[in-house]
Amino acid sequence: MNGSYASVAGLDVQVDRAVLRLTLNAPDRRNALNDGSMRALIRALEQACTDEQVRAVLLSGAGQDFCSGFDIVGRNAAGASGDKPRTGSIQRRLPTQANRLIPLLLELQLPVVCAVRGWAVGIGAQLALASDFTIAAADATFWYPFLARGFTPDSGSTWLLPRVIGPALARRLLMLDRKFSGTEAAAWGIAHVAVPDEDVVTTAEALAAELAAGPTVALGLTKALLTAAPDHDLRRHLAEEAYAMELSSRSPDFREGLKAFAERRSPDFTGR
Repeated sequence: MNGSYASVAGLDVQVDRAVLRLTLNAPDRRNALNDGSMRALIRALEQACTDEQVRAVLLSGAGQDFCSGFDIVGRNAAGASGDKPRTGSIQRRLPTQANRLIPLLLELQLPVVCAVRGWAVGIGAQLALASDFTIAAADATFWYPFLARGFTPDSGSTWLLPRVIGPALARRLLMLDRKFSGTEAAAWGIAHVAVPDEDVVTTAEALAAELAAGPTVALGLTKALLTAAPDHDLRRHLAEEAYAMELSSRSPDFREGLKAFAERRSPDFTGR
């Protein structure tokens, strides 16, 4: 199955030792996404949902930057024939692009690690926020530039940011057009940790490998519980936890965990 993942211009896709490596690769545009790379990114994540060989995802950017957002300039240039899109083109397009990508990252029952160097702008910042663990360079620059461009935030920014960092800080970042560093991102909970720029890739790769060696079923169910919790009252969530425990306790990795505990050794999980 691994060979069926397809790279496209602007996105390299590879499975390496149970880690799906998604590398935004358009360094001349600071790895801005376009329609083609966006579709390929969504397609790879959808495929990973049912790929029994994949146990973690590593999202990164080629060169000095992570992602400078969506290439709006390139899209407008591509449509320079003078024909204007029909009214409502944005709201028709977004459900299949950003509005599909961000929920997919949140709901994917695989741990996602994001490595951020240089710029993380617009949807680039949202990709980092929607990942389970973001390793950021201390001097990376995060930015939600929507209002600076004269339009409103997208990709779930006004939903996810307040839930992660609180409404007051979300207003500051979205409405006052504030850039912030990787160090600040880690302090505010947007990033997992901030490290020197030269350590970002190795730190992210090590964490992805650690997660890929973990109990994949239990990790996926735990992620699902954490994602769903804000929308549940306590009683409903306790019931969801009970279902998840029932399911995970039937996995071979659960039996391996118990055996390793009894034998006083580290478990050797297979992801089953």
